[in-house]
This record gives sequence, structure tokens and C-alpha cells, in this order.
Amino acid sequence: MFADWNNDLEFQGQFESLDQSSHAEVEKWYSSLRSEENWFIIEKKDGSRIGQVVCLPRGLHYSIGYRVLPAERNKGYCTEAVKIVVDYLFLSRSLVRIESEANPSNVASLRVLEKAGFTKEGVIRKAVFIRGEWKDGALYSILREEWKEPRVLASGWSKE
Repeated sequence: MFADWNNDLEFQGQFESLDQSSHAEVEKWYSSLRSEENWFIIEKKDGSRIGQVVCLPRGLHYSIGYRVLPAERNKGYCTEAVKIVVDYLFLSRSLVRIESEANPSNVASLRVLEKAGFTKEGVIRKAVFIRGEWKDGALYSILREEWKEPRVLASGWSKE
């Protein structure tokens, strides 16, 4: 599934770099992930898989990214998934901040972050090379003290 999504230009969208991978390359990459890296699948209530959220350690904080199938965009799935992942990270790790970067022109992605409680910190100039051009990135973060009550509580988890 990851290989199919990775090779689908529509799924990647205009704000992602082109990265084609074989199924074997994706399997090799997946088996080499560090244990603190987390890749989550976004599923609808009917069990259909429609996207992904990645959580990557960056020193003493985490960086998250997300993507969803084109047909499922603008329906709130990414916002809900990001809120759940923020809860998960703050509840399961001793983090001070979680950050995410999006193309400043990607209004939908910026809206996801803002609805999930993230604050814009600034613009990272020429942050990523996409389709032959250097593009800026808008850096957003949420700090532990800005995080509201968890949206999802699992048994045995506490906010401390």
C-alpha cells in the first residue's frame, strides 16, 4: 500500500516531491525504520485505508507529516488524525513540542495544523526541492502547555 501511494502522483499531490519506489524498496525501507519512528494508517470507520501520518523524532521533539487520498480530502480526516497523534505523542513521551512543516501555498494542510492547535512559527526558505524548484516551508508547532485536554484517552494513559 505504501509503495502504491508513494508512486501515485495524484496521492502525492503538487506539494510533495516525486519519489518512485518499488515494493521491494519500500519493504527494505520499512524493515530498517528506527523503533521510535511511527507510521500510522488513517482508516475510515468502515476499515478502508485512506491515508497516513508519520511521526519522526528530531532530538527532544517530534516532527509529523500526513497525507490522505485525493477523494477523501477536505472531509476532516487529517485534522482528526493529527489531533489523535498529538495526544498519543504527548501522552506517551516526555516531549515539549511537536512540529510540522507544510508548503505555504498548501492552504488545506495549513488549516489542518491550525485546527489541531498548532501555531505558525515562520517560514523556512528553500526548505525542500520539489519538481525542479526549491520551495519554502511553513513551520508550525504545538507546545505541551498549549495542548488542550486529550481528544482520545486509552486506558492507563495519563497527561503526566
